[in-house]
Amino acid sequence: MNSNTALLIVDVQYGFMPGGGLAVADGDAVVPVINRVASLFKNAVFTQDWHPANHVSFSSNHPGRQPFETISLHYGEQILWPTHCVQGTRDADLHDDLLVPQAQLIIRKGFHRDVDSYSAFMEADRKTSTGLAAYLKARGITSVYLCGLATDYCVAWSALDARSAGFEAAVIEDACRAIDLNGSLQKAWHAMTEAGVGRITSAQLLAS
Repeated sequence: MNSNTALLIVDVQYGFMPGGGLAVADGDAVVPVINRVASLFKNAVFTQDWHPANHVSFSSNHPGRQPFETISLHYGEQILWPTHCVQGTRDADLHDDLLVPQAQLIIRKGFHRDVDSYSAFMEADRKTSTGLAAYLKARGITSVYLCGLATDYCVAWSALDARSAGFEAAVIEDACRAIDLNGSLQKAWHAMTEAGVGRITSAQLLAS
């Protein structure tokens, strides 16, 4: 890959692995795929969910509410999640087996108590920037490939925001896994396709 392309590795943390706070089915299977494709990229960025224990998106902080219910917050509809990726816990750690030594940046997101953050670029209030777009543009990056967890939430939101920020974007499908809550995976792929997000496999990438 040339110097104006970056790999964006989204939330490959123990909280989304089997046994984690918000386990994604087969989530650990993305790690060896990511490691295979990462060697193609000179530029790589990790994102890391980094929630305070009292985060507004946790169902445990809303008495009488259950995980995966939806509530209305000041910025719109919010799915309530099981407690996951709490700051400083093992659940929040990036997976030990990731081998991306050339990664230059970790973007932590979801650390503001009162707003959730799926996207690597913009928090769920759609106003608060993570600074990633400015960083990539300062580095001369024009194209991003995305992988990680979960396809239908943090990966999809990141891909859509990458396009909105003016980047070319493609999702490496087999380097992701989905939650697929009430058809969310199909909806996410539809939205990404409509926005011009590419869809590629690791084998296609390695052969290119």
